[in-house]
Amino acid sequence: MEPIQAALKKWLKESKSFQESYTKMKSEILQAPEVKKFLEENNELTPVNIERQLIKLYEYEYQSKRCEKCESLEKCCNVVQGYVPKISAENQQITLTYDKCPRKARADEQKRKNSFVQSLYMPRELVEASFSQISLDDPERFEAIRKVERYLHDTEKGLSRGLYLYGPFGVGKTYLLGALANALAEKEIQSLFIYMPEFVREIKSSIADSSINQKVDRFKKVPILILDDIGSEHQSAWFRDEVLGAILQYRMMERLPVFFTSNYNLKELEIVLASSNKGESETLKARRIVERIKQVSEPVGVLGENRRM
Repeated sequence: MEPIQAALKKWLKESKSFQESYTKMKSEILQAPEVKKFLEENNELTPVNIERQLIKLYEYEYQSKRCEKCESLEKCCNVVQGYVPKISAENQQITLTYDKCPRKARADEQKRKNSFVQSLYMPRELVEASFSQISLDDPERFEAIRKVERYLHDTEKGLSRGLYLYGPFGVGKTYLLGALANALAEKEIQSLFIYMPEFVREIKSSIADSSINQKVDRFKKVPILILDDIGSEHQSAWFRDEVLGAILQYRMMERLPVFFTSNYNLKELEIVLASSNKGESETLKARRIVERIKQVSEPVGVLGENRRM
């Protein structure tokens, strides 16, 4: 009998401890300002109703309602990350519903806007590129900045020509177009940002899985196309004529703008594009590409000091 009596005494002791803890917890919940206010506004709830649904009051009280208990969205302490409880009562039943917290709402909105900027390769520092971070103290870059900002301001007019930004390494050409892509996303205008060497590799790899036509169509039809570092890629005559040429031809005919960055002016780019093979025919084909570039963009020189050093 002794073991049974010992077990019974232990149970009674733990039961008493549990009862004390429960009573303390109940008192804290019912004295919490927001719970008190809720109960005052819903005075049809009887003590029995409240007792039976105390767990809902507990769930409401110990969660953050205005992000005040959370360091960040990633460290949200609530039952459902990024969602805050709202409490109501009807027919003596307490109901909890959940809405997005301010941080979750902002994060989702930013994610939605970011979806307007697609990229085959976009360096991490360009994901948050902004005109507010671009210095205007360099007169050699001022004309390019002015033209990009003017394009952004006039997007509603349906402009058919983009810009061809050329100049030496590190003067901010790519960052400037990254800021443009992000600003266009704020206006819910879709853009596709492509790093040209990666573009060539992507097209080559798509030949094997027969997705090349689908990908080329995407580049043809996106509202804003941004080709970063054209001329730096090692491309074949086939890529130049059948891929790049086809994309530029389509966009020229459909009056869709293209933005470029390059270390070469258009005359120099023509030489680069013609160097894939030898012969007069290659020079003519390269010149045809450059003429299409002129149709879909306006050349603007970007000088200044190397900001990467």
